[in-house]
Amino acid sequence: MNPMPASSRAASIEYAIRDVVVPATALEEQGHEIIKLNIGDPIAYPGLPTPQHMVDAYSKALQDGNNGYSPSYGLPALREAIAADERGKGWAAKKDDVYVCHGVTEALQILFAAVLEDGAKILAPGPHYPPYMAYPQMYGASTVEYRLDGDRGWQIDFDDIEAKMDKDVRMLVLINPNNPCGSVMGREGIERMISLLEQYPNCLLVADEIYDGLDYTGTHVSAAACSNTVPVVTLNGVSKVYYAPGWRLGYMALHDPTNRLPLVKDALERLLRSRLCPSTPAQHGYLAGLTGDRKWMVSYAEKVQQQRDYCINRIQQIEGIELQAPGGAFYMFARLTDDRWADDDKSFVLSLLHEEHVLLVHGSGFSPEFGSGHVRIVFLADMGVLKDAFDRIERFLSRHRTAA
Repeated sequence: MNPMPASSRAASIEYAIRDVVVPATALEEQGHEIIKLNIGDPIAYPGLPTPQHMVDAYSKALQDGNNGYSPSYGLPALREAIAADERGKGWAAKKDDVYVCHGVTEALQILFAAVLEDGAKILAPGPHYPPYMAYPQMYGASTVEYRLDGDRGWQIDFDDIEAKMDKDVRMLVLINPNNPCGSVMGREGIERMISLLEQYPNCLLVADEIYDGLDYTGTHVSAAACSNTVPVVTLNGVSKVYYAPGWRLGYMALHDPTNRLPLVKDALERLLRSRLCPSTPAQHGYLAGLTGDRKWMVSYAEKVQQQRDYCINRIQQIEGIELQAPGGAFYMFARLTDDRWADDDKSFVLSLLHEEHVLLVHGSGFSPEFGSGHVRIVFLADMGVLKDAFDRIERFLSRHRTAA
């Protein structure tokens, strides 16, 4: 019998970050140990555990029987704590502006479902986090990539945005700090983006700020805090800065300075009610993180930055690879300069995996046009693991250069 058909929209989806895990898993089943620098999961690396007071609050919620459904938009106390945190970033967030979701990924799905129609477009940075390309098509829309300039620290090419904007664009996406490039945009760039959007009254700014607490430049600013004219939807959550990715808890916060989002807000709330609610005990854990002492964040950030600096120094010493130093998050997007790999980053990743058992992600998986010829490296592992990984990368590049 012929196989039952699947939907074309699902069959075409790729997620490079996890797709490369498939051959790595096969090698592990053969007994090989793999150094995994492919996925932005802080818990996968020693030394960056979820803070104990958050774990205790999660556990206490379970012990106290707080296992039932929460309100669809999130626990009121958590929504208020998130709003207070956003107010601390410079805009007048209220509890009713905040919606708690199963991570930023679900927030995106709900936002796309509430806003996008057949023929609509979103503009997202290239390179980009893969769901920005995968999900809009499910709602009849398409994603158009705007260029991040790899020769200028992966800053936004505003000329490219202006050339691609039109009346069908419903969302302009800013990932800040950026995944996969680690670039950070400051106030001047955000204000330029907002000024551009003032010409397009049906387009909102989507500000993915999940890495906002990992800024090594001191220039990061909330996009919502910069806007008095354009609606901004801020996305954030517990996964990265609070080191609890498996809790699958995030939020969207709506800043609507000119009251243009009542219909969008109604649509969001209908969708949120239909999917019931996010995890109740996880919300108690996140609440503890927001309301508790945050001094622990200093030592975590220092550790991650030290590892970043080590990786930058190692790449500068290796022939065949170069880097625009990342200003935020915990990724670096390195360019392959050796002729053998410069036009085939996926082959580089797979060959490195099979020969040296180091797992990276091919840059073309984040954008065939703007990410090709690069690799994304996660610098969350401790110094010893990173040293071993870069020793292997250097050995691999040297061996193939000699063989050529």
